[in-house]
Amino acid sequence: MLVDTHCHINIMLKKKFDIPLTQKQLSFSETIAKEAADNGVTDIINVGTSVIESRNCIQLAQKNKDMYAAVGIHPSDIQTGWNKDLKKIEGLMQKHKKIVAIGECGIDLYHHKHNLQQQKNLFKAQIELSLTHQLPLIIHMRDSTDELISSLETFKGEKICGVIHCFSGTQKFANYLFDLGFFIGIGGAITYPKNEALREVVQQSPLEKIILETDAPFLPPQNFRGKPNHPKHVAEIARYVAKLRAVSFDAIAQQTTKNAFNLFKLGKLEQ
Repeated sequence: MLVDTHCHINIMLKKKFDIPLTQKQLSFSETIAKEAADNGVTDIINVGTSVIESRNCIQLAQKNKDMYAAVGIHPSDIQTGWNKDLKKIEGLMQKHKKIVAIGECGIDLYHHKHNLQQQKNLFKAQIELSLTHQLPLIIHMRDSTDELISSLETFKGEKICGVIHCFSGTQKFANYLFDLGFFIGIGGAITYPKNEALREVVQQSPLEKIILETDAPFLPPQNFRGKPNHPKHVAEIARYVAKLRAVSFDAIAQQTTKNAFNLFKLGKLEQ
């Protein structure tokens, strides 16, 4: 039993971003869920990046009993009227069940450096939303470690929690996150030949602080590079981590699944 804690089936199902899913696409999501389940991946969290994509994630959760939704605004998708968008997202939270996190939120200085303050303001607002609704954060960070720490420090002691998606930082940063109550999300990037630093972090970090993810359709494991990623590949990632840490596949599957269920309170929400 495995959990894909970060997936975008809403993006896998269509060619264009920020358009609603059709009923046909929603029905096809059941095929993706079955393929994942056949590979031991029994629970999937689809992560929103905008108002429309958050709605799509909610619809996927309603269509599939073992799918859940995270809702939020990605730092790369920030708009001038983000305040209004965030109010729409909070409105969705009040109407729908199976929402288990706020995200994908955070700070990205790889793609966008011109609007740092705007990104920080949006991130702060989403942290506050997570605290109000007592939900964990799914955080995106790229080239923004210092800025992220600065933002999180503002809320230190306020019981913030969550995961740094697609973690790529140092052991020192990982330890800081663990002390703060966060997990690190490990996906296909762990298998890339040049990612020795990440492999060292995964070897040295407590397994109780690691959760698995795919980010499908992005970042497939090395053996599937050049093809769209799929939630079923969580099994491939688990096998790789098991070999890296010299433990059994079952040990990785059981602990990372326990971590995911505890963080996101999976299985406790009604359809």
